[in-house]
Amino acid sequence: MKKIINTLLILTILFAFILFINTNPVQAAALDDIEISTNKDTVNPGDTITLTITFGKPLGAYTFDIAYDNNLLEYVETDGGTPNDNGTRVRVVFYDSTGGTNPKNSMSITFKAKEGIITSNPTDLAVTAEGLSNPDASESYDDITIALEKNIVVEPRYEDYKFDLTYTGGPIVNSEKEMVLSLTSSMGKNYDHARIIAEAVTPDGGNVQLKGTDETQTEYDLIDNGWGDPSGYKIGGQNVNKVLNLKGIFDKAGEYTITFKLIDRDSSDAVVAENSFKITVTDIETTPPEEETQTPENGAEGTTGEKNNTQVNNGEENLPAQLPKTGMNIYIPIVVVLIAIISTSLYMIMKKRK
Repeated sequence: MKKIINTLLILTILFAFILFINTNPVQAAALDDIEISTNKDTVNPGDTITLTITFGKPLGAYTFDIAYDNNLLEYVETDGGTPNDNGTRVRVVFYDSTGGTNPKNSMSITFKAKEGIITSNPTDLAVTAEGLSNPDASESYDDITIALEKNIVVEPRYEDYKFDLTYTGGPIVNSEKEMVLSLTSSMGKNYDHARIIAEAVTPDGGNVQLKGTDETQTEYDLIDNGWGDPSGYKIGGQNVNKVLNLKGIFDKAGEYTITFKLIDRDSSDAVVAENSFKITVTDIETTPPEEETQTPENGAEGTTGEKNNTQVNNGEENLPAQLPKTGMNIYIPIVVVLIAIISTSLYMIMKKRK
């Protein structure tokens, strides 16, 4: 009896071992071929960005967690599993209920950039996973506990910077001309170390100075040194409107071309914005041209209508050489009476003959 019990016990243990082997997949190495990518690196307010996770081999089951910054992004949709968004992380679960005939090779998740963003914001989408297995669940893969990260930038739609140069009247040689230089953008890209510089094309032998004073009462010549601290200053954001009051001094008459540039010191002085202006300098102050007499389209001189023959000489009125005719012509009624008499006489003669 004891021998039978021992035999049954051995068979039970053997059966349990076989059952354990068949119902528990063998642990394998990490899913080394997995990759994450996005369809763009920069996203603007209101636009969407899609993260794709490529597994490297078919999976019959998985649970992925995708963490995101809800100050910048909001969840839109998922393709490749059942999503659950808690506001900062989307959990996507998939299980092939067909037993391995409908595995997944990848999954994707879409986010939208929030409105009202006014600065550039580097951020990342972080991916972790668990419950990874092959199509028939005979093999499982290590959990991904160290997040796979995809760096992106969420930023506004930037508008180009634009220079404008205004002044009243034409510059005169060796006279200071007050000028106003403005740099504007409704949504300017942010730079930590930007500078304004100027270049000039002058007439032969000509020189120009563009001097301005900053808030510390330091004077700069944009042509020689550029504006402000050589290391640059911060600029960017909504409704940028930087105004510089300048004094232009030109030492020779002729046409000058002044080119203003906004450069980024952090990017080897890359030019961010550039505008050129042509300035004509004269020896004397120009005056407005005299008013010109307009000639009618029909080619006649003077104004339309009848001409007045009266002229004024030394303040006395000169009468015209020939007076105009006035009143009724005396011969007209005489002719009318004669016609009436003749007509009456002819009528009487004709009547007597009848």
